[in-house]
Amino acid sequence: MSRGWKITVMVVGVAGVVSTPLVWLLDSPDTGQLVGASVQAATGIAALVWALLQRPPAPAPAPTPVPGPADSAVDTGKADGIDGGTAHTGVRRPGGAGTGSAKAERTGDATAQGPGSSAGTGIDYS
Repeated sequence: MSRGWKITVMVVGVAGVVSTPLVWLLDSPDTGQLVGASVQAATGIAALVWALLQRPPAPAPAPTPVPGPADSAVDTGKADGIDGGTAHTGVRRPGGAGTGSAKAERTGDATAQGPGSSAGTGIDYS
């Protein structure tokens, strides 16, 4: 139960308990009024006790990260990007995609020649 609802129930319970003596003070009650006042007081007390015993909801568990692949590039060869081509001698994860580990060791040479060409070694997150 949220804190706001708990306070609301407690206030209503206290109002029920406090308003019961007002019935007796306003007029000499008959049997039906006494029974009604008693039920009202018991209901107010029960609501108050119930609200006090409620515990706050447990927070939702954090999602466990799903391990991704372990990407590795070791002892790669030479790569050439020529005339607008792309060359890479390591691990590529476009946009940083993936949740696993990435490792690049002793990558080969990457060369780019000509306009629009690109080359890289190691780990590329672009």
